[in-house]
Amino acid sequence: MSISIKIVESPEGFDQCFRIRTIVFVEEQEVPLELEMDEYDAVATHFLLRDGETPLATARLVDKHGLAKIGRVAVLKEARGRGLGLLLMQAVIEEAKHRGFTESVLDAQTYAVPFYARLGYVAEGEEFDDAGIPHFLMRRKL
Repeated sequence: MSISIKIVESPEGFDQCFRIRTIVFVEEQEVPLELEMDEYDAVATHFLLRDGETPLATARLVDKHGLAKIGRVAVLKEARGRGLGLLLMQAVIEEAKHRGFTESVLDAQTYAVPFYARLGYVAEGEEFDDAGIPHFLMRRKL
């Protein structure tokens, strides 16, 4: 296993990120494409995790009013259960710290709350619906 996590800077890399998100969110979870791809994609920092040359996971980082908002965290089904989501999140968090952010937020699908809690995120507020999927806002200090 030759895992690399890089900030995307090429059109090919963006295509790979969007393909992973389309498979995970649009095809598997039936999120409408027009909700999955949004205005933040143009300003976000996109991350791509590869095993060798094979793209397996992605996430994005957005400056949301001075907070590091992490989102669109997606790991292809065949790569789940290998700790890749954890590695990806750690890389995004480190980049957020490097950029001077002191706090991070994310909207976690309810089933994923324990995963993000392992990274120090704490759920707050009431469960809410996003694209027909229950979520919690989660926050952590960086």
